[in-house]
Amino acid sequence: MPAPQSAPTPCAATPGDSMNAAVPALQSLPGAHEKARFWDRIAARYAADPIADLPGYEATLRRVQGLLDARHDVLEIGCGTGSTALRLAPFTRRLLATDISVEMIAIARQRLASQPTPQLSFAVADADAPVSGRGTHDVVMAFNMLHLVGHLDQALMQVWHALRPGGLLISKTACLAEMNPLIPHLAVPLMRAIGKAPAVLCFSQTQLQSAMVRQGLEVVCSERHGTRGKDIRAFVVARKPG
Repeated sequence: MPAPQSAPTPCAATPGDSMNAAVPALQSLPGAHEKARFWDRIAARYAADPIADLPGYEATLRRVQGLLDARHDVLEIGCGTGSTALRLAPFTRRLLATDISVEMIAIARQRLASQPTPQLSFAVADADAPVSGRGTHDVVMAFNMLHLVGHLDQALMQVWHALRPGGLLISKTACLAEMNPLIPHLAVPLMRAIGKAPAVLCFSQTQLQSAMVRQGLEVVCSERHGTRGKDIRAFVVARKPG
């Protein structure tokens, strides 16, 4: 995989402190409370928003279903309000879906109560921090959230630790470096300054895949599933050797 020309960079100011991988407590992670507050504040509106590209979303779901197995223990990081986890859990043995936002997880649990799914459980956790024991999952899923972590390599390192040998990272990520530069470098910082956007990282698909390789993952495939205009969301599957 070709090395990136530069490391992923923040489109707006993001916490620059180094993460302590040995400390799983949410409150001990730099920037965790700021992230949680933003997503808590918009959780209800987020839950009510329609999916912008429903055919593309359904194509991704079908692709992921084909990669899952009823014997798999699965972890989803950044699960939001749980809609995708509810769709995919029946194809797994066990799915633990996590999000940094207490309000997002509260909505997800309400949805689970109205649509009981024995394989599925929800928990509050930060994707930048260890969320489970090492080597305990066959699959880690990360949909539309790797550009929202505080540090891409840190989050991917946690994925590597969570996976069993031979396990898969299944991701779909907005590669903001592929957009008109005015959007990530001007519009997003302005929106963040008035509390309308979270901190985001700018990277291309090549940079994303290179970060995966740096953390010991092997890229299996990369695809685009969008059906409307230019699709900046890269669907990338990577495997932990073993």
